[in-house]
Amino acid sequence: MGRLALVVGKRAGRSVAVQQFHRGALRVLRPHYLDGSGQLCYVMVNPGGAYLGADLYVVDVEVEAGASLLLTTQSATKIYRTPGSFAEQRMTIRLRPGAQLELAPDQLIAYRDASYRQNTHITMHPTSSLIMAEVITPGWSPDGASFKYRELRLRNEIQVESDGGAALLALDNLLIRPPLGDVTGMGFMEGYSHVGSLIVVDPRVDQALADELHGLTAGYDAYSGVSMTQTLAGTTGLVLRSLSNSTEELNRLLGTCTGLLRQRWYGRAPLNLRKY
Repeated sequence: MGRLALVVGKRAGRSVAVQQFHRGALRVLRPHYLDGSGQLCYVMVNPGGAYLGADLYVVDVEVEAGASLLLTTQSATKIYRTPGSFAEQRMTIRLRPGAQLELAPDQLIAYRDASYRQNTHITMHPTSSLIMAEVITPGWSPDGASFKYRELRLRNEIQVESDGGAALLALDNLLIRPPLGDVTGMGFMEGYSHVGSLIVVDPRVDQALADELHGLTAGYDAYSGVSMTQTLAGTTGLVLRSLSNSTEELNRLLGTCTGLLRQRWYGRAPLNLRKY
């Protein structure tokens, strides 16, 4: 079990933590800056090393006006056997005017007999910016078979503030419930074992950008597609989903896409978190 609360604001030209709280098996490492842009980087840590049955992890993040936060994890999120009940993570995110948030966790690994739910609720100002990328992979099984986890449910609800209150921009539901036996053929992830997702919400998102990102995926061993949301209060979202048989391939693909956005929108270099 664990809880983490983090508020990031902008002070003297750079982003800093203005409030921080943790309890149980969730915390963050000392913040640092990857470059001179003023973007703050925090690394979330689970000292327990994995999620187990009936575990509940609650994360609350707010990025104040004009601030920028990169939130990542120290290592992969591992879901082990959950015989009694599913493990769950609930994340609430609030982005104020002009705020920027990049979510770049390491891969989610579901092991044999694992059941996991991840619910992320995001409320954004029309001028704020969100980039979130995630890779899901099946864990090693003693008999060498894949898809031995029971169920994964990932739900992202994104709302945009307007004069009439918050309105729903996108509801992204991903449910993976492997069939009995080692079945990976047509009709179940098209024969692939890994899933990569990129969600982007920003006033600069348009069809041309969606087409450009989709074009970037052509150079990778993955099956990809892009969907766009409606436009609300001047901001638009897109979801890029990729299927592959390799965590590394999906990380490279998503890294190329996020690298383009970081360079074009913020003048930052592509992420290479392992060098810091």
